[in-house]
Amino acid sequence: MSSADPEYERLKTRRLSVLNAQAEPTDAFTLEGEKEDPAAGTIDPETLREDAISALRTVYDPEIPLNIYELGLIYDLDISPEGALHVKMTLTAPGCPVAGSLVREVHEKLLGLEGVNRVKTELVWEPAWTRDRLSEEAKLQLGLL
Repeated sequence: MSSADPEYERLKTRRLSVLNAQAEPTDAFTLEGEKEDPAAGTIDPETLREDAISALRTVYDPEIPLNIYELGLIYDLDISPEGALHVKMTLTAPGCPVAGSLVREVHEKLLGLEGVNRVKTELVWEPAWTRDRLSEEAKLQLGLL
């Protein structure tokens, strides 16, 4: 892969910051936020779900060059017709040094979507993540198929 590729450079920079980061406590990590959005409640929940999944596909695990959605780190995405999102997510390992920043990144991307006025992002550990949660695309990229 060319070092001129901006996505490659972004992931490389993020990986370096992860390796130099201090681990944050991750036993119970929940973020909640609200914003005023005149479009909230006017966007079809299925359209909002598609937008949310697209946003989640832009968040990458710094250790594995795959997005968190394809890795199966998103356990639940509940969307209300009023524009409230509740996401439950996990990590591949409890000792992940970027747990807090990864949860924050998910939270901020979802809160930034048009039509969203409230987001609750919750880090959960049950059930534990396993490779069975990988999408077919992720398994192909990792050479597991």
